[in-house]
Amino acid sequence: MTQKNTKILITHRVHDEVADRLRAVGELDMNMDVEPWPYAEICARAADASAMMGFMTDRVDMPFLDGAPRLKIIACALKGYDSYDVAACEEAGVWLSIVPDLLTEPTAELAIGLCIGLGRHMRQGDHLIRSRPYKGWRPQLYGTGLNNATVAVVGLGAVGRAILARLQGFGCARLLGVDPGITLPGIESVTADIAQAQTDILFLAAPLTPSSIHMLNARTLPRSKPGQLIINVGRGSVVDEQAIAAALQAGHLGGYAADVFNCEDWALDNRPRDIPEALLRAHNTLFTPHLGSAVHSVRLAIEHRAADNIIDVLQGRPPRDRLDSALPPILSASSG
Repeated sequence: MTQKNTKILITHRVHDEVADRLRAVGELDMNMDVEPWPYAEICARAADASAMMGFMTDRVDMPFLDGAPRLKIIACALKGYDSYDVAACEEAGVWLSIVPDLLTEPTAELAIGLCIGLGRHMRQGDHLIRSRPYKGWRPQLYGTGLNNATVAVVGLGAVGRAILARLQGFGCARLLGVDPGITLPGIESVTADIAQAQTDILFLAAPLTPSSIHMLNARTLPRSKPGQLIINVGRGSVVDEQAIAAALQAGHLGGYAADVFNCEDWALDNRPRDIPEALLRAHNTLFTPHLGSAVHSVRLAIEHRAADNIIDVLQGRPPRDRLDSALPPILSASSG
């Protein structure tokens, strides 16, 4: 196959230097808009593609693959592959790759930032400064800090471990970990129930699996320690957002911060299309628009790594970050 009939589909715009690398091995069909192409349009564009660089907003299933008979590689510029059917790709003879490591550190950094921002009322403080003339300190907006707090992380994968590593510098009274079968030095291993009942701050970094969907819901949230802060950088659907909003309104939870939302979990057929209005109205919340890996140098590295996988296949080699159906069932791995 020559360069002229090797089409590489890129569903979101990438850095120029990454695009130039890929132009050396194929002709690019790249989405230049910030908005994603609809599923039907991606299917149509993939019909004659040899390779595809996919992102979080894309979905790959057997109907997609049936309509793309020339496709050799789908290189995901992400870590959480919930909307990519690994078994279907394997059955169709299409390589599927992810970027497994580059998102960990920036996501853990953002998690700590969200925790501090939520606990110290930074959103409200910024609004206070901007909404009227500032006249100096007043006894207000007293919040929650990490020092002497009991803190738990649910999900001890790469992101969860990176969050715990950063927490060890903040003088927390206790650090707890929730992940069956995983123990870490210096971290108390506990059940989810104990973590909910005893912690001041609860970080969610768990993968989205069939058993973790809406792990925090109207039935389980009352078990949480009153005033607890919850920070979610794993996947939105680990919590029931309507139940979170109700617990905030009732005053049971002290706050909720998130970089991920139910509406983003494309693999779930019944996912909502919007964030609940009650959650958006809650004053004790802090949200970021899926910024876990949104660091310039990190995004560039992610794109280069996905390009590496495409180039590997188009030059006759297996992709270095390939997945296979022997992996455990998972809907999504982490923010980003």
